Amino acid sequence: MVLSLMRRHAKSWLIKFLIGIIAVVFIFYFGYSFTSKQGLKVAYVNGEVITGQEYQKTYRDLLEALRRQYKGLWNENLIKVFDVKKRALENLINQKLITQEAKRLGLAVTEEEIQKAIMNYPSFQTNGRFDMNRYRVLLSHNRMKPEDFEATIAQGLLDSKLREFLFAFMEVTDREILNQYVYANEKVKIAFVRFEPDQFRKSVHVDQAALEKFFEKNKESYRVPEKIKAVFIEVDPEDFKDEVKLTEMEISDYYEYNLEAFSEPEAVRARHILFKVPKDASLEVEETVRANAQKVLEKARSGEPFEDLAKTYSEGPTKSKGGDLGYFSRGKMVKPFEEAAFALEKGEISDLVRTPFGYHIIKVEDVREGKRKPLEEVRNQIVDTLVANVALDLAHEKGLSLIDQMPYEIDLTRYAKQHGLAVKETDFFSQADEIAGVGGNEKLRESLFALEKGEMSELIEVDGKFFIFQVKERKPSHLPELGEVEETVREEFVSHLATKEAEKAAESHLEQLRQGKGWEALAQEQGLKPEETKFFTRRDSLPEIGYEPDLKEAAFGLSEENPYPDKVFENSKGVFVIKWKADQGIDQEKYEEEKEKYRFALMEAKQRRAFEKWLQDLKQEADIELVTPVEG
Repeated sequence: MVLSLMRRHAKSWLIKFLIGIIAVVFIFYFGYSFTSKQGLKVAYVNGEVITGQEYQKTYRDLLEALRRQYKGLWNENLIKVFDVKKRALENLINQKLITQEAKRLGLAVTEEEIQKAIMNYPSFQTNGRFDMNRYRVLLSHNRMKPEDFEATIAQGLLDSKLREFLFAFMEVTDREILNQYVYANEKVKIAFVRFEPDQFRKSVHVDQAALEKFFEKNKESYRVPEKIKAVFIEVDPEDFKDEVKLTEMEISDYYEYNLEAFSEPEAVRARHILFKVPKDASLEVEETVRANAQKVLEKARSGEPFEDLAKTYSEGPTKSKGGDLGYFSRGKMVKPFEEAAFALEKGEISDLVRTPFGYHIIKVEDVREGKRKPLEEVRNQIVDTLVANVALDLAHEKGLSLIDQMPYEIDLTRYAKQHGLAVKETDFFSQADEIAGVGGNEKLRESLFALEKGEMSELIEVDGKFFIFQVKERKPSHLPELGEVEETVREEFVSHLATKEAEKAAESHLEQLRQGKGWEALAQEQGLKPEETKFFTRRDSLPEIGYEPDLKEAAFGLSEENPYPDKVFENSKGVFVIKWKADQGIDQEKYEEEKEKYRFALMEAKQRRAFEKWLQDLKQEADIELVTPVEG
């Protein structure tokens, strides 16, 4: 409460004076307490202590990561929501166990390894070389001391060594890769008929006792989630635009500082003909491709239409468009291609150009000189941008001033009236509902639900506007009585009974098929319309059927000899009876191309599962003693 009061009046000289007094008291009377807290023993892991200092650092790092993620939506109540204290301790215990096991196995990280890892860190490099100044600046920007960062690097290197040791003899066999590839890429086509529950609704009779029994059985699905109602002040930058007065100097300065945004770079429009050269091509293969490209180049230079030659010979994705690449500026193409294209005049054809893709023949169709738009042409655009930016700043300042002047424990509605501001009120909403009139995302709702009744939020930006929220009312989650939701329950009970009738009809249909009735004849007899899917994999969606994973998996177990499954399938679109039509094996050539990618993915998944099990086993065998509770 005191901290909240101080936060709201942080600009007040009185509060600054009080902070000074509190600081002196803290130093003289609580200095020992703070130091002793750092020296607390939080837990023992196999006899090795986790100190208060270690725990506090891990806790702060985790908290800072969440704050960065939530930005202006963060509030301190989210600490409990995300159980940050327990998560920090869990991370520390895992780290201790990993380090202990690495030491037992004789694994260690040297100073040279740490130094090399840091110097090779891309973020700390300038022009490919380690930049000490950049290293210090980036660490400072992220509020991290060099020794803490080096410790993190050391832990990461140790983890990597341990994983290498644990998984040194783990392998993924070609059979596993093939099985996974087949599972992901084999295809099947099915026919189906649909029994729609709506066709059975009229024949359904609802018995009150049965309705009540249905409700009791499914009561949890009707649980009303926790809901809150909030009042809020909205500070809209649009309301400040009339206050913005710009000078010609400001407009001119913005133009001069952003000249690149108002410039159109030099560009060429070109066509090309690509002759691909495989990455691992032999010299002989390369010479053959080059010779073929040279012959086409001669045809182009002899006057044959370039567009037609591209459609005939090119192996690039623009082949169907006659090799047309449209307009492009510098920096959009690979360097050799760019240099050749920009060296040509309009209508000229290049020599053969070698790039990592192969050999190209380039023809420049047009050259567009670079130009800068004059200030007068973009003046209105600049004015709109500056007005919007200044209005946003004014709205933000207004919002902050409202927060700063706000007394502790005040009703936001009354406070708004005192300042001549409109206050708005939401309806009750759950954490899954969008906030009408506000919008926002899941993080906003999480932040608001973490507030207590009567508690005020910080200034929150949502879609370019600023808001101050106060939770007005809370309704806890509860199981309703039948009377509260009877209309919904009755509708769903009727749907349930109609679906059951549709299932019975579908099961009867399937039984007749399995006994030898013809697919088309039986469908016609029952007034059903047989349909077919396209070939699909397990990963593909089935828009004709909708989401039904069991149906999809069952389809891959069918064959010409066994075309029908042993059950029907039901989802929101109806009840389905399916029949195998055809299957399609994998593309062997594509498999060879993608084989190593699958090997890598399978190895990663295997190692991840193995590591999680290894760590879990370590925990079960470890002697872990919690000394100081961290709950709350």
